[in-house]
Amino acid sequence: MPDRIRDHAGHGATTVAARRRRLRADRARQLADLLRRQILTGGFPDGTVPHETTLGTDYRASRNTVRQALDLLRAEGLVDRLPGVGTVVVARKYPHGLDRLMGLAETLREHGRVTNEVRTMGPAPAPAPVAERLGVQPGADVLYIERLRSLGGLPLSLDLTYIPLDLGTRLLGADLENTDVFRLLEAVTGRSLGHAEITLEAVNADAHSAAVLQAPRGAALLMLERLTHLADGRPVDLEFIRFRGDRITMSGLLRRSL
Repeated sequence: MPDRIRDHAGHGATTVAARRRRLRADRARQLADLLRRQILTGGFPDGTVPHETTLGTDYRASRNTVRQALDLLRAEGLVDRLPGVGTVVVARKYPHGLDRLMGLAETLREHGRVTNEVRTMGPAPAPAPVAERLGVQPGADVLYIERLRSLGGLPLSLDLTYIPLDLGTRLLGADLENTDVFRLLEAVTGRSLGHAEITLEAVNADAHSAAVLQAPRGAALLMLERLTHLADGRPVDLEFIRFRGDRITMSGLLRRSL
């Protein structure tokens, strides 16, 4: 075979192999998504994932694809393989709704008691973006609060909160370790909260966040920015909340409107 033909044939073989690997990786990712959903919704009530052969039959996937999908879930810390047992669920994610304005303790009340470690609390000059969103003068003092929020001793989120000082001073003696800020704001104002503007994005854990949340540095976090208003429209609470991406899942009900 001439060298030119031989080289072309070799290149083609390599391309076919690469396409097969990519196809298997795509299928493994798709299967991992389906299995993740099962894990998060209690689809494996006994905590054991079906055998690889069973998964292959149920999802029409090769054994290599199934193993690759389980490897992805293992890397996320959701499952592990135990000798003589098989693949078991070792972690869970807690649901956080995005279609209702609720504090974390209210959101997760069915799953246990949320506790707060108040790491920092006190007046601080408002940075310009904070002042603008809260409707106060740039540089004016606001109440700044940093809290680590945990469920059953498991760190879930690091919350950075800014509150106008006329309301914030009334929170200084409040039980922030056991009570959501939302409930406290409604108590001190005598008014209900109305609505919130939210932005959700993925960020990597910086050294400080990773240490506080007991997560690997650079781990994926869900960062929720939320500006909450009273029912009369006044902005009263600007929060930057970093959730551990391996312990919280966001969900909501969306309706199509054109």
